[in-house]
Amino acid sequence: MHKSFRFNLCITILCCSSVMSAGVAQKKAARKTAESSSKIKHVVLIGIDGFHALDLENYVASHPQSALAELKRSAFTYTDAHTAHPSDSFPGILSMVTGGTPFATGVYFESSYDRALSPAGSKCATVGTELLLDESIDINPDAIDGGGGISPEKVPLDPKHGCSPVFPHDLLRVNTVFEVIKAAGMRTAWADKQPGYEIVNGPSGKGVDDLFTPELHFNASSKSLEKIKAFDDFRLKAVLNEINGHDQKGAKVAVPGILGMTFQAVTVGQKLKSGMGYTDIAGTPSAPLLEAMEYTDASIGKIIAALRAQNLMGSTAIIFMAKHGQSPIDITKKQIIDEKLIPNIINSVQDGLLGQSTADDMVFIWLKDHSKTPQVVEALHAHEKDVHIRKIVYGRELQLWFPDAATDSRAPDLVVEPDFGVIYAKPNAPGIAEHGGFLDEDTHIPIMVALPGGSAQEIHSAVATAQIAPTILRLLGLDPNQLKAVQIEKTQVLPGLQTH
Repeated sequence: MHKSFRFNLCITILCCSSVMSAGVAQKKAARKTAESSSKIKHVVLIGIDGFHALDLENYVASHPQSALAELKRSAFTYTDAHTAHPSDSFPGILSMVTGGTPFATGVYFESSYDRALSPAGSKCATVGTELLLDESIDINPDAIDGGGGISPEKVPLDPKHGCSPVFPHDLLRVNTVFEVIKAAGMRTAWADKQPGYEIVNGPSGKGVDDLFTPELHFNASSKSLEKIKAFDDFRLKAVLNEINGHDQKGAKVAVPGILGMTFQAVTVGQKLKSGMGYTDIAGTPSAPLLEAMEYTDASIGKIIAALRAQNLMGSTAIIFMAKHGQSPIDITKKQIIDEKLIPNIINSVQDGLLGQSTADDMVFIWLKDHSKTPQVVEALHAHEKDVHIRKIVYGRELQLWFPDAATDSRAPDLVVEPDFGVIYAKPNAPGIAEHGGFLDEDTHIPIMVALPGGSAQEIHSAVATAQIAPTILRLLGLDPNQLKAVQIEKTQVLPGLQTH
């Protein structure tokens, strides 16, 4: 046999053997994932608001015995994961429980606008109103339970339905995983940070059996690291109760098919005031931020310990994520610009033209007259340097993200992206970081899915938090296409988990 022929034949055999071995390995991994997911009866969804993908990597490297490191050793880690746009808490959590972005959900921020609804208390005499999901709609914002929830006197009215009050869940245009899981006969539970998060109930208003939403702003909890830790502890107790087979009030119940919470201590440690946040562009946390991270990691450890004590680790998937990141990490780049400047420019085009302006490290703008958008864009361009505008997104470019404001009552007319590090706020605002924009630091967050008996795997393809919702259903043996947003946006299950 000719030497070159023998050599090529050997190479061919080796290559084929290598491909076959890789194929066998992939099949084994897929079979193992399928076997793990077929055992799953519960999904625990855990979030750390403000946590970046970089934070996860830095923290696990410096804390190899931590709860997050333990999770990572049995998890699919998605290194290129991004949250919804805008990177606000409401679209953030809704993406994970509906499978959709604001394009499908119709919910953009905790403060937005609807041209078809009427203001609270107006008796529907006018149309066009701000939509608020924060403490301002509580019966009593100064009470830990919001005074018993949301006041029907403080929410918008629907002139097309007898001028009836519109509660947060009524704003959601698609269903949630809680509704699907409950309809399948499983119990559902969730803990969040304000009564307005009853929106996760879905349009039925009844998706969550045990919903715990104390008021974040009670006792100024968001203004102190110690107070916010106590607030997180308060909600953590409800989650531990559920794992132990009790509801938030202590009654004996079945362990939910889905449960969880999002922690707030880290986001406070990132942005509250000077001396907090990060110490360099590599994401090294300051002492207060590190304290917040270590506290939160210990809390996650309590969840894992409770699952282990109840012999639930073998039947539970743990999904770790963040609703949003935070910007800037390099706090030397922070610059506060007066939040009133852009509204004043808009109203200079026409008095009273502005419907709503929502500003953090970007500005979302709703106009009362959509036809004036070109004039507003021109006026803003004329003041670009004054208000540090990097880009104005409107028209067809904005419609790549959201519906057309000319036909959709809640879609914004334009979005202002500022220079890096700019935060639109009161001139004397003490905050050193914010979120809401489209920047990588706002949106690049961690996603980990830890399965029973799983091993560490990193997936580097781009994924989105909206993929968590269909993944939850798939893990529980339910059809992801039961979610309307999944149908609308064609949202896929997270890669590596499609095998069940």
